[in-house]
Amino acid sequence: MAKKKFPFRAAVVACNGGCRRTQTPGCEYGCIGCGKCQEACKFGAVHLNEIGVAQVDEEKCIACGKCAKICPQQVIHIHECANYIVVKCSNRNNGKDAGKMCSVSCIGCGICEKTCTAEAVKVQDHLAVIDEAVCLGCGMCAVKCPRHVIIDQRGILTAKY
Repeated sequence: MAKKKFPFRAAVVACNGGCRRTQTPGCEYGCIGCGKCQEACKFGAVHLNEIGVAQVDEEKCIACGKCAKICPQQVIHIHECANYIVVKCSNRNNGKDAGKMCSVSCIGCGICEKTCTAEAVKVQDHLAVIDEAVCLGCGMCAVKCPRHVIIDQRGILTAKY
């Protein structure tokens, strides 16, 4: 494993697979479980979990970006790990439709945006987006998210999904 300097970067999958738990195929915006990201990762940092959604092992990830580049759904991005708060959804449908598709999809309610004192969270195309350059990492958006779409990857402020 490569030695990492703090803050380090790692890939994140912006899909929690909630729709795949209840129906197949899943959300048109979510991970399709094709495995291309897993094949592209030469460090064994990406695997498909028990429901067929890509997951990244931060300890192994060196943030090379190969998984993000090859993802046909574009749900993988490189994230600075000094901030553990991430949005685990890519569904851009309106709230009603997104809510029907997945029990843990972003419905664009805006509670996260109203809660964020740093103005780092914005709802764009019915989806919460965090500006990592502005985010303080306090996690209040994650705590207040009624659908548990915004999570603390450490599992401290919210459950890890």
